[in-house]
Amino acid sequence: MENQNTSIIQHLEELRKRIIITLVVFLLFLILTFIYVQDIYNIIVKDLPFKLAVLGPSDIIVVYLIIATVVAISATIPVAAHQAWLFVGPALTLKERKVTSAYIPALFILFILGISFGYFILLPLVLNFLMSLSNDMFTTFFTTEKYFRFLLQMTLPFGFLFEMPVVIMFLTSLGIINPYRLQKIRKYSYFILIVISILITPPDFISDILVTIPLLVLYESSVSLSKFVYNRKEKKEKKEMFESV
Repeated sequence: MENQNTSIIQHLEELRKRIIITLVVFLLFLILTFIYVQDIYNIIVKDLPFKLAVLGPSDIIVVYLIIATVVAISATIPVAAHQAWLFVGPALTLKERKVTSAYIPALFILFILGISFGYFILLPLVLNFLMSLSNDMFTTFFTTEKYFRFLLQMTLPFGFLFEMPVVIMFLTSLGIINPYRLQKIRKYSYFILIVISILITPPDFISDILVTIPLLVLYESSVSLSKFVYNRKEKKEKKEMFESV
């Protein structure tokens, strides 16, 4: 019992160490981004067809924090994944460690792809649609804070959601889930994704549809990739069993 308690304490200390390292790296990236935040801001707003306004000095700080936080999170993703791997790695077999390390770079790549999808594809579609609703009846006036909150809403969630295929492939490789289980829970997964799309989009039906469709395609792609990994894993296990006989 004493050895078990000691082991738990050691695991908690190791977990705390990994969390602290990740937070320190995040704060360093946050500070570094703050140094160049004006340059990043100018890059983002240079092609906007309208001018942004601020209603008070505090709006400027909020915008700077939004920009710095998104960039810092993006830069910290591979570090956080590596620290998580260092924490769980000793408890994994050699085969599981190889599988885990293979997926770490993909997490960062898909996160960047998700943000890029939201920024370059989804944001212009939703923004143009919403602006077209005014039909020259209103004078458009955008505050900097509201625009960047909208920008954050349209990009950051997709950074995490685009990691769904890698997470599902990873869990399939470890035997935790399989494509047939994913197919059984498809309707529940669809419902959850629809709820997520409603929560992260402006309150209009078209925006919900524009976000929901990519999420459903992403889920179906994840199921297909899971099936590919599952079938390859089964073939490999059968081959190893045959060779051992």
